[in-house]
Amino acid sequence: MKNKNVINFAQKLSLINDYWSPKVVAQMNDYQFKLVKVSGEFTWHQHDDTDEVFVVIEGELDIHFRDRVEHLSCGEMYVVKKGLEHKPVAMKECHILIIEPKGVINTGDAGGELTADNDVWI
Repeated sequence: MKNKNVINFAQKLSLINDYWSPKVVAQMNDYQFKLVKVSGEFTWHQHDDTDEVFVVIEGELDIHFRDRVEHLSCGEMYVVKKGLEHKPVAMKECHILIIEPKGVINTGDAGGELTADNDVWI
């Protein structure tokens, strides 16, 4: 019998239909673990009060900074330091785990049409 506390990323990702719309799958203290499907370019933004962790589960992700691009492949992670402007880009569909404090808005200071509803659990 499967333990209800075990979270299966593939099963949870199968429930996500929209790009750039993170869904919470777990919480540890004040930090949420969010799964998200991405494709194309996101918005330039920053988070003034927190670092943000990107873990690539499937596909490839480029994180653009004003002075460089960090390329992530499946199984790799990157910590974007607080206050650092960045723009995630995926040339093809990519599945990501994001770890950040509860309440962080996905578009940070930028807002706009890609701003997702916050604290949505699947």
